[in-house]
Amino acid sequence: MKITELSLKNFKSWEKIDKMKLAPITGLFGTNSSGKTSILQLLLMMKQTVESADRLQVLDFGSDKSPANLGSFRDVVFGHMSPGTLQWSIRWELDKPFEIVGVEEESKGKVLFSGKEIGFDVFVEENEKKKLQVQTLEYAFSRGKFTMKRKNGGKENYELDVHSPIDFHLKKTTGRFWDLPAPVKCYGFPNEINARYQNAGFFADLQLQFENLFLGTKYLGPLRDYPKRQYSWLGTEPIDMGPRGERVVEALLAAREKGLKVSKGKGRPKVTLEARVAEWLKELGLISSFIVEKEGGNIYCVKVKRSEQSADVLITDVGFGVSQILPAIVLCYYVPEGSIIILEQPEIHLHPAVQSGLADVFIDVVKRRNVQIIFESHSEHLLKRFQRRIAEQSLSKDDVAFYFSETNAKSSKLTTLDVDLFGNIRNWPENFFGDPFGEMLAITKAGLKEKAK
Repeated sequence: MKITELSLKNFKSWEKIDKMKLAPITGLFGTNSSGKTSILQLLLMMKQTVESADRLQVLDFGSDKSPANLGSFRDVVFGHMSPGTLQWSIRWELDKPFEIVGVEEESKGKVLFSGKEIGFDVFVEENEKKKLQVQTLEYAFSRGKFTMKRKNGGKENYELDVHSPIDFHLKKTTGRFWDLPAPVKCYGFPNEINARYQNAGFFADLQLQFENLFLGTKYLGPLRDYPKRQYSWLGTEPIDMGPRGERVVEALLAAREKGLKVSKGKGRPKVTLEARVAEWLKELGLISSFIVEKEGGNIYCVKVKRSEQSADVLITDVGFGVSQILPAIVLCYYVPEGSIIILEQPEIHLHPAVQSGLADVFIDVVKRRNVQIIFESHSEHLLKRFQRRIAEQSLSKDDVAFYFSETNAKSSKLTTLDVDLFGNIRNWPENFFGDPFGEMLAITKAGLKEKAK
C-alpha cells in the first residue's frame, strides 16, 4: 500500500494543509518547530488509534510508551480552540484491486465497486461536555461515497448513507428501524449496521482496508538505543525495530530463524537479511564485516570488523554511527513488501558521507521491495544525493515528493519543492540549510581584516 494524499485542518501548528501529495519517497525538511514532525504525528495518531484495544476511544493520543505522545485533544487542536474541531482526509493506493460484490437477489455475485484507491475523511469535534465525538466519517471508493453522519439531537444518533453513480441503495431490514450508535473509534462502523441493513456488510471491508493500511505502517524515532555488549533473544518475532531501534537484534535473529531473504534485483540471487545489511554497512564505509553470534543459551552479541585486517570487536567498541543506522537499514529490509515506513531524522549521528549513502538505501528498498518511505530530516547531504540520482536518471522525479516547512505569525506553512528532471530544486527557499555562502564571505572578510592589521 502507499499513501498518495493527505489533507488536514486544525492539527497542532497547522491550520490547514490541502491535498499534500505523497510519493514512494516523501521527505519533509525545515527549521526546528516548523511543523514537519506534526505531519508524521498525525499518521502515528491514526496508527495508535487503530492498534488501541478501546473501541470507544475516538482518538488515541498516546503515552510515554507510544510513538507519538500528544497529550490531550486540547493539546493537538490548532490554537487550543475550545470547543475544538479537527478534520483530516487521506487517500491511499492498494497493491491489488479491491472489490465490493452484491449480496441481494438481483445483484448477487456481481461486482458493484472495484478499484485500487480509497479515500477516508473524518470530522471530529469536542462537545459541550468536553468529550470527543465524530460528526462525520466518509470512505470514497470507486466513485462512490459511503458516509456515517451524526444526526441532530443525541449522542448516539447516526445515519448511514451511500452516494454512487450506479443504481445502488441501502436496503433496510423489516420491522422497527432504530438510529445507529456512534462509530467505532474515529473510522469504524458499529456492528448494528448489519442488523439494520440487508446489504451493508461491505462497510466492514472498507474499515478493514483502513486498519490494514496503518497496521502495515512502521515507525522508527530519532532517539535510538545505545548498543549493548550482549542481547537476549527468546525466539520472538518482532513486527518492527521498536521506536528506538531496541529490537533490531531480535529482528535479525528472527529473520535468520525464518530464513528470510531479500532481493538485490532482477537476475541476481537473493541474500539473507544479515548479508544485505552487512553489504550496506561496508558500502557506506562504516565497517568491513558484521555478524550476530551466539554466546550461549539465549545470549547473543554483535561483532564487527573495522577493516579486513582488523580483529572482530563488539559493536559497542566501534563508532556510535553503526548502532544508529543499523535499525534504519534492518527495518527497510525486514518489513513485509508493500509496507510504509515513517522515519524521524534517519541521519542522526551519521557522518555526512553516510547521510548521503542512506538515500541509496531508501532508493533500493523502494525499487526492490515496493516500500514507501516518509521521513523528516535536517540533512542537506541526504537531499543532495536524491537530487544527484534524479540527475543520473537512476531515480524518477515522480518517485519523490519533497516539502519545506516553515512558520509564520499564525501557523505553519508547507511549500512543495519543485524538482526538475535534472535534480535541480527550482524554488529553493532562502536559507534552506542555513547560509553557507554568507558564512564563507564572513570568514573571508574576517581573514582579510586580520591580514590588514
